Amino acid sequence: MAEAASTPASPPAAAPGFPDLSVPYDLATRGQWKALLSHLAPASHASHPHHRLLLSALSALSLAKLRRYPDAAALIASLHPDPGCSPPPFLLRLLHALLPLFLPDRPLALDRLYTLLSSVRARPDADHPEWRRRDAIVASLLAADHLAHREFDVALALLAGVAEREPGNPALLSRLGYAHLQIGNLAAAAAVFRHVESVAGDGPAHASLLARNRALECIVGKDFAAAVREYERCIEADPGDAVAVNNKALCLMYSRDLGDAIKVLEGALESHPTAALNETVVVNLCSMYELAFVNHADVKRSLTDWIARVAPDDFDPSCTRM
Repeated sequence: MAEAASTPASPPAAAPGFPDLSVPYDLATRGQWKALLSHLAPASHASHPHHRLLLSALSALSLAKLRRYPDAAALIASLHPDPGCSPPPFLLRLLHALLPLFLPDRPLALDRLYTLLSSVRARPDADHPEWRRRDAIVASLLAADHLAHREFDVALALLAGVAEREPGNPALLSRLGYAHLQIGNLAAAAAVFRHVESVAGDGPAHASLLARNRALECIVGKDFAAAVREYERCIEADPGDAVAVNNKALCLMYSRDLGDAIKVLEGALESHPTAALNETVVVNLCSMYELAFVNHADVKRSLTDWIARVAPDDFDPSCTRM
């Protein structure tokens, strides 16, 4: 199943004394990482040291999005924060911690991520909403890595800690339920999801999240028709919800309705290419083509040609397996 990803609804307003980030924001939201890298090339000439660090962090992010991980790591290593200025931007510190995962050097990445998490929690303003949000980001990244390596106890402890710090946040609480599902503890997952429902209530703000949680429970119970109905609620609220679209298509495929599954993914790519075009959706669509069509190579070639015209710079075209 696809993982959710969020994009800010509008560009952040420039703080007093900080550079205008409206153009970088626009390029990033459209996936134009090469153009963003060129736009940021004069970052080394910024007058304020902290501004140089901020713009360099965006350059490192662009390099990472383009899978130029050694270049991103080298850029960060070349920076020398001024001790008399503000601490380095959080984005820079997070990239510094994450990049070893892609080089790969997992022990170094874990050491840096745990160090970053400790520094966030040791801040005198750690209870500020922004720092709580950053705490949840780092802890969730650590939990995801531990889950991927089947280190379940550590992952659950991290997510339980996040849930304890954010007892009223349904999205963060749901992550703990997803982890329980992943390791097969269905009773614990159901208990978490019932708690999420009590916290979220019946308002529209969390309707899609609650439907997504119910859909996952239906999938575990192999009630794919009910899961499809829940994902349709998510799509009705947000037609560009690539996770719901992808998972609805998979449920249709598991129900032996391969034709409709293909139509769901093709329709999403045609109607909402910016939101729906990710590697998970394309991999699943190509797998369905291989199952459904004798001439699947021709169909996949047409898809590959279309992707080449519309995909963002960080899209991995190898996912079509051409």
